[in-house]
Amino acid sequence: MEPLATAVLAIHGGAGVERAGMTADDVAAARAALERALRAGHARLEAGAPALEVVGAAITVLEDAPMFNAGRGAVFTHDGRNELDASLMDGASGRAGAVAGVQRVRNPILLARAVMEHSPHVMMVGAGAEAFAGEQGVTLVEPAYFHTDKRWEQLQRALREDAAGQAQAGPGSTMYFGTVGAVALDGAGHLAAGTSTGGMTNKRYGRVGDSPIIGAGTWADAACAVSGTGWGEYYIRTAAAHEICARVRHGGEDIRTAAEGVINGDVVRAGGDGGAIALDAGGTVAFPFNTEGMFRGWIGTDGVPHVAVFAEDALPAVGE
Repeated sequence: MEPLATAVLAIHGGAGVERAGMTADDVAAARAALERALRAGHARLEAGAPALEVVGAAITVLEDAPMFNAGRGAVFTHDGRNELDASLMDGASGRAGAVAGVQRVRNPILLARAVMEHSPHVMMVGAGAEAFAGEQGVTLVEPAYFHTDKRWEQLQRALREDAAGQAQAGPGSTMYFGTVGAVALDGAGHLAAGTSTGGMTNKRYGRVGDSPIIGAGTWADAACAVSGTGWGEYYIRTAAAHEICARVRHGGEDIRTAAEGVINGDVVRAGGDGGAIALDAGGTVAFPFNTEGMFRGWIGTDGVPHVAVFAEDALPAVGE
C-alpha cells in the first residue's frame, strides 16, 4: 500500500502540565517518550498498517513510559491501587472496545482492542476484563509493576490535604490530568482514535472517567478522530469527543473550529477544563487545550516527529 501524502499520527500525553511540578529532566524525558511513541506509530504507518494498529502502537509506548498517567505511571486510588481505563475506536467500521478498572493489565489499550475484535461487547470492567485478558493472551503483571514513587507521593499529598480539609477538585486541579491518547489517518484514508489513563489521583468508589467511554473521551468515524484529556466528568456530560466530530459531520465546521468550540467552549462553560487532539480525513490536526501545558505531538509521512509541552511551545501545523 502506498501511503497518502496526508497520512499522519498525532498523540497527547495529557493536559494539565505545570512548570511548578516538573524539572528540566522531567520535560526532556517526556519529550523523548513522545518522540518514541510517534516513531513507533510511524513505523506502522510506513508498513501500510491500518490506523487502528498505528494508534495502538503509539499508545503502548506511552503506557510503558512512567512519566504519563497511564499504564506504568498510573496514579493511585484512595485505597492505594492503580485502576486503569482505556478505549479504542475504528473510524472505518465504527467498531470500538473499552476496559475500565483493571489492575493487572500491562497495556490496557491492547485489551481494549481484544474486546473489540474478539468479543461481542464494547466494554468490560474489573476482574471480568482481566479474566478475558488471560484468555486472549494479553500480558498480565503483578499490581506492583505500576508503582512509581512520584505517583505514590502524589497520593500521600492528596490524603494529607483531605485530612486537613484542603483537597481541591476544580478547574486547574491536576488531579484529573495525565491521560494519553492517539489519533491516526492511514494510507487508505481511514481514521482511528484511542485513549488510556490511570484516572484521577485519590479517586474512590470505583470512579471511572471519560477515557474508556466511547463518545466522551474517544471517538472516530469516517471524517474525524478525537482523543481527550481533562476533567472526565465534564467530557462525559458534554459527550466531548463525539460532539467535536458531530460538528464536523453535521455542522460543516472545520476540525480546528469544532475542537476549539467544544474543548474551550462547551467543556469550560460546563465547569471543566482540559484538552484534546482531533484529526480529520484530510490530515488536519487540532490541539486545543486550556491548561498551562499539554504533552502533544505529531508525525507525518516524512518520519520527522514534532513535539511540544507548554502552551507557548511552537508546534508546526501538518504540511508546514
